[in-house]
Amino acid sequence: MSAVLVAAALRWADPRARAHPLTGASEPAPYAAGAAAADGCALEHALQLAEQLGARCVAVTVGPAGAEEMLRDALAAGADAVLRIEGDDGDEAATAHTLLAGLTAAGHPVPDLWVCGARSVDRGTGATPGHLAARQGVVQALGLLELTAAPAPAAEEDDGGATGLRLRAVRRLDGGRAEELQVPLPAVCSVEAGTLRPRRASLAAALAARRAEIPVVRVSAPAGDAAGAVRAGRVRPYRPRAKALPAPEGTTRQRLLTLTGALTPPRTPPRLVTPASPEEAADLLLAHLREHGVQG
Repeated sequence: MSAVLVAAALRWADPRARAHPLTGASEPAPYAAGAAAADGCALEHALQLAEQLGARCVAVTVGPAGAEEMLRDALAAGADAVLRIEGDDGDEAATAHTLLAGLTAAGHPVPDLWVCGARSVDRGTGATPGHLAARQGVVQALGLLELTAAPAPAAEEDDGGATGLRLRAVRRLDGGRAEELQVPLPAVCSVEAGTLRPRRASLAAALAARRAEIPVVRVSAPAGDAAGAVRAGRVRPYRPRAKALPAPEGTTRQRLLTLTGALTPPRTPPRLVTPASPEEAADLLLAHLREHGVQG
């Protein structure tokens, strides 16, 4: 059996980006962009699983040249290889295609396990892992709290997938409950933020990562890929459709009252009551409730 490959898909995003008040163009905050908390947990899960499975770990991202700092941190933490992909990052489906095509273009095999953050700080949809699983035709386990290598399955069991390996995952459910999953490889998993504390790299590893060359590949979306994808049109404020109503009839006053609805439904003019005793006040209150159907 060939060596298992674990890929950590990291998203380079700016958690404190600002928007220009007139043009709407984003203005990145200096020194703020990087991996979100969920992506840091995804990298740590990928590194630990690679150690448990005796596998290789590659950290990959789709992003500009500034994303290389995030990949250098992954190298310093212990990733065997990193890759930056320049390509179409228009939506989650395009990102999934770019990740798979970029790894192939760089000479890496198709990963046996993808570990992603549950949701990114800029979009927050959490849809990229699902698109990755759909494109590879493998199982998915999303929004996990725990992800570890499970014991090897018995000979009579057949739940280890194509690689004969499986993972143990825990996912949060409603009402404070949790669900334990057995995930066969190959698979795509996403983990929530705060599930693991990312490891601190040693000084020697950090210095070596500063000098490392980050491989970069360019991937273009296939011509027929956009035809079957769902694309959103231009974003506009919601405008309810106008409803045609017949013109009111009658005098000017009647038409004005009809248009404004001032007397619809008919209103009872307020009245001031001054009961002489608490008993009389209670009788008036009960009579008012019975008149309006509140009390039988």
